[in-house]
Formats: sequence, C-alpha cells, structure tokens
Amino acid sequence: MAEKERIIKDFLELSAIDSVSFKERKFADVLKQKLELLGIKAHEDSVSEEIGSNAGNVYAFWKGEENLPTILLSAHMDTVEPGIGKKAIYDSEKGILRSDGTTVLGADDIAGITEILEAIRQIQESGRKHKSVELIFPVAEEVYTKGSSSFDYTRLSAKEAYCLDLSGHVGAAAIKAPTLISFRITIHGKASHAGFAPEKGVNAIEIAAKAIAGIKQGQVDEDSTLNIGTIKGGTATNIVSEEVKIEGEIRSFKHESALKLLEDTKFKFEEEAIKIGAGITGIDFKSEIHLIAYERNEDEEVVKNFRTAAKKTGIEPKLISTMGGADNHQFNKNGIKGIVLSCGMQNVHTTEEYIEIADLEAGADLVAELISAE
Repeated sequence: MAEKERIIKDFLELSAIDSVSFKERKFADVLKQKLELLGIKAHEDSVSEEIGSNAGNVYAFWKGEENLPTILLSAHMDTVEPGIGKKAIYDSEKGILRSDGTTVLGADDIAGITEILEAIRQIQESGRKHKSVELIFPVAEEVYTKGSSSFDYTRLSAKEAYCLDLSGHVGAAAIKAPTLISFRITIHGKASHAGFAPEKGVNAIEIAAKAIAGIKQGQVDEDSTLNIGTIKGGTATNIVSEEVKIEGEIRSFKHESALKLLEDTKFKFEEEAIKIGAGITGIDFKSEIHLIAYERNEDEEVVKNFRTAAKKTGIEPKLISTMGGADNHQFNKNGIKGIVLSCGMQNVHTTEEYIEIADLEAGADLVAELISAE
C-alpha cells in the first residue's frame, strides 16, 4: 500500500518547482535525481533544441523479469499557466492538496509522476517480482504534445502503455481519443475610406462574419466539435477592414471526419471571399494536425490488464472516451497500444485545482499492481 506521508511529501516537493511548458529544466533535474535514488538510471534526450524547451524528455528503463512483457509508464513534466510560484496547500481535514488560488496546483501532471515513483518504491520495498518498465516523462505536453511527438521511439521495446494524465477519481481509463487539428485563416480584403468610398473597398470583416455564420460550431455531430477561438482585424472605424486573422480547432473521434470538416471550413471562407470580391486568393488558410484519433478495444491486453489490476486493488474500473489530448496519442501513433489513466486530479487548468490524498494513494497502488508480476 502507498505510504501516505511519503507520497504527500513527494507531491509537495515536486509541485513547488516551476515547470511551465518549455521551462522544465529544474523539474527534469530533480526527477532524474529521484529516479537514480531508486537505482534507476535516467537519461534525457535532445528534443529541447528542436522544440524550444530548456529541457528534454526524461526516460529510463527498470529491468524486471525477463519472461514478462515490458510496459511503458508515462506522465508529463510541464504545467499550464499560471504556474509560476505555485504553493500547494495541504488541507488535512478535507484530505486534499489544493492550489492557493493564485496559480494552478500542478496535479496535472505531478500527480501521475508522484504515483509512478511511489509505485516503484512499493515494489522495491516489498521485494515483489515485477515486469520490466520503460518510463517517459515528456516536456511540453500541454502544447499539443510537442515533447513526446519528437521522442525517438526506436529506443523503446514496450508494446503496452499507461499514461497517467486524466482528470477524475482513480479507476477511469480513456480508451478513445480524438484527432485534433488547428487552423489559421488570414482574410485579405481591400482598404478604403468607409465614408467617402466604401464601394472601392473589400471588407475582410464582412467575409469573416458571413463565413462564420455559415459554419456550425460546437458539437457538429456525435463524434466531432469545431470552434472558432480568436478573431483579430481592422484598423479604424472609418476604414474598410483590409485584413482579419482567425484561429480555430477541430476535434473528432474519426480522423476522416476531422479532415472533412477542415475542408468544408476552408471552402466556406473561400466561397464568401469570392462572393464579396476578394477572390479565392483573398484567403490564406493554414492548418496543422496535432493529434490523430485512436481507439483501443476492450478485449486488448492493455485494457484487460488495467481492469485486472484495478479490481485487485479494490477499484472499480471504468472505461471512457475523452475529447482531450495526451502523450498517449503519440504512443499509439508509434505502435504502442496505450490508454490514459485517471490520476485523481480535479479542476485542472484552473486556480481551483486540487487532488484528494486518497486518489494519490489509490493511483500509486494501481500502478504498482500494473507493474507487479504476481
């Protein structure tokens, strides 16, 4: 069983380290030290130069029984903003660790890291036989999994992954996640005086307004969402708007559906640009596929092993889908069948983030069971 005071101490120590995306240097150094104290040699790759971070992904191998399959465990090192000067509050009466209200707590994803470390200690102290474990602690997960997307997967042998990066009480596992595509549209109109010669202008704001009005947003269908998130344009009230910049995203459990929505969105903007006089060249449409949808079947080993481990620790397993992204997207993309496990974090990405101590303990116990060979 997880040692309560130790796991709280570990969480408090790690959460006090500033580790916003691309600035994970100190956290990576502390994490490598903690792994080496457990007798596990940690390494750091060189993706920092490629993605603009001051640290690379931390990875390690913990050798276990040779006749058993190797598994991959993962939790990311970075946090979202506001994440500088974090001060976790331990509320012993409520049995929670929470943010002080000025920053995030960082349980996303310090909880996952803490539970993995505690699980390893459990196995070592009990002397239980265990599977070989590959560990990846990526940087820059919060920015479309940039760290794990650049990792060299030829280093790994595991074909089964457990990514601890899901909100909610321990026991939930996401086996289905979406494609995520971002898009950026620049509309080029023609400036003119809005009072003296409006007919000589082509209003980029008008093109944007009509195109957006013709696009369904929110829950587009049972598998897909579309959102226009930002609009910037215009220079003055007496000038016909010459340029508008728009950003948005598409998510779908079906990759082909996401691509179709992207093409339909592009077409709508081009259609309105032609109608209003900017022509098809008046639309500069750029997109980027950040994540590709995946779904694990309930009869696959990674799912069955999770269910078995959960039940052994007295946890009721719950299989769900998520519209969120995680490093697990990259694992599945690279041939490692993975699922995302809840590590107990609540109200993530807000200054009201918290986690129950009971979930930290349960998460560690679950991971230890996944590692165990018994």
